[in-house]
Amino acid sequence: MSVLVQLRPTSAEAPAVQELLTLARDRSADARERLLLGVLSLCDAHPPVGELSPILGEIFLTLARQAERDVRKALSMRLAEADWAPRELINVLALDEIEIARPILAASPVLQDEDLLRVLVEATLEHQIAVARRPNLAGRVADAIIDKGDPATLTALASNRTAEISLEGVRRLVEHSRRVAALRGPLTRHPGLTEQLAEQMYQWVGVALRQSICARFDVDEARLASVVDQAVADAHRGERPLTGAAPDKERDEMERRLIDKLQAAGQLKAGYLVRSIRERRLGLFVHGLSALSGQPVAHIHKALVSGTPEALYYICAAVGIDRAVFPALLTEIRLLNERRPGDGGERVWRQEAIEPAAAIRAFRTLMAA
Repeated sequence: MSVLVQLRPTSAEAPAVQELLTLARDRSADARERLLLGVLSLCDAHPPVGELSPILGEIFLTLARQAERDVRKALSMRLAEADWAPRELINVLALDEIEIARPILAASPVLQDEDLLRVLVEATLEHQIAVARRPNLAGRVADAIIDKGDPATLTALASNRTAEISLEGVRRLVEHSRRVAALRGPLTRHPGLTEQLAEQMYQWVGVALRQSICARFDVDEARLASVVDQAVADAHRGERPLTGAAPDKERDEMERRLIDKLQAAGQLKAGYLVRSIRERRLGLFVHGLSALSGQPVAHIHKALVSGTPEALYYICAAVGIDRAVFPALLTEIRLLNERRPGDGGERVWRQEAIEPAAAIRAFRTLMAA
């Protein structure tokens, strides 16, 4: 415990340090807690310069682990803004129960992006919400929150005006707002919302938020209303299954042209195809698969009405759709397509990942057969 003596700035504080040394010799729980708070007070009064001594950091950590809940909570509040606090101790408190962790997650300057990402993976939903509300949240942490897609955490992030959210991140939040109504209000006021994204949101928000969008961006409400009417009509047409009557020729041609434009601009990616299914745009998915893979549209249709999803998996793998995504994608496709493709055959996506070239060969073999 001689390290405590090194914190003594003047001889006038010798009695306080002597008291700490006395507590250090006492093995009772009460003495441990008084020692912890005493060392904390000493550091508060005379913050260590530079990085905290490893020995002192270990003392803090050992005592904190032995402390009762109320003491840990007090310690969390005292250390929330301390830039000298031991990082390991801060991480322990950040993963403690939420009432203890919340001050640390909200304000500790010691927490780094890696620490916050660990909280998102290991801690409770309440911890994740606290991370999403953290001031000046870094972009990589915001992206991880959006990737998880939890409604409560997304809403907390959208309400955080100081979080670093990229334009792509805002676009993904807008897309999530289709299913998460709580996101819509914060997003209409978010500084990162663009006029284009606001027009997209206009299609699924209520009257009050539509008025808010029009007032903020000074856009033509009558024009946006016509966009909504068209979107409703498109949605009804888009829900027609492929296996039933032939698709609307005009709509099919529009979708093909859109895919051609995206491909010419270098914007047609596997992620767009996944998103088209989530938006119930099966026709876009078909033309997109055809364009990216170079396979005829007729073969894509054949894979979609097959008795097994094997061919569909191979063509998806050939264009870069991850096999981990495929089961959920298959479920959504079946909802749009009279429960086809069927459920026969092997679950080939559960095997090892397949290279795109091998996947396209397998698809062609099935089509030929």
